[in-house]
Amino acid sequence: MARDLEAYLRTGVKSTPFCPGCGHGILMNAILRAIDELHLPMEKMLFVSGIGCAAWIPSPNFNADTLHTLHGRAIAFATGAKMFNPELKVVVISGDGDLTSIGGNHLIHAARRDMDMTVICANNMIYGMTGGQAASTTPLGAYTATSVEGNIYRPFDLCKLVQAAGASYVARYSVTQAVSLKEAIKKALNTKGFTFIEALSPCPTQFGRRNRYDAPADMLKTLMESCIPVEEARRIGLEASKDKIVTGEFTHG
Repeated sequence: MARDLEAYLRTGVKSTPFCPGCGHGILMNAILRAIDELHLPMEKMLFVSGIGCAAWIPSPNFNADTLHTLHGRAIAFATGAKMFNPELKVVVISGDGDLTSIGGNHLIHAARRDMDMTVICANNMIYGMTGGQAASTTPLGAYTATSVEGNIYRPFDLCKLVQAAGASYVARYSVTQAVSLKEAIKKALNTKGFTFIEALSPCPTQFGRRNRYDAPADMLKTLMESCIPVEEARRIGLEASKDKIVTGEFTHG
């Protein structure tokens, strides 16, 4: 964590709760950097998380009100808090398993209702903390604890899902695109209605080991090479970009 952001952290917390090579620390920096640049008062914010590795980004780290909830229920809790106190700036930070597998129904209906909150999904394409099971985002053919011969189910395109449900702002960036990720978070926080950020983050411990990555750096390199800007994807066409991960802004508020 950058020294100038330490004021946003609770005293006594460890430097990082994440495994070596995990991208969630970069995401944590991007979130706090966005809040700092927008001069948002932490005392008027509520950070909600579910269960999983990404839930440890705000709780217990952020020096603000945090709500660490049941598995898959972060958006439901956040909705209740926002309805009770509409003046709160509510931010949900959790993982793909929590938000889109177990909590998928809450996600699409919050987007449909255009609830005034920001949801940041740290997508590592696996259930990281609970043992490396396949999630709704796990790529076809990927090895997990529950797909030992390769995943046979198509993953969700989270941005298309939330976009179709009616979100006001939707963007996807990887942690290798830290500046763009931070800027997208700033736009999400400044947009009224339901805003969604998908942050692609490598998981060397559960995903990397099972899928034969020799080192965390190899996962970062693959992530960098797999991403293609949305403008480039539109230029070259759907067929040419089908094996790439399209990043950028998909819905503007």
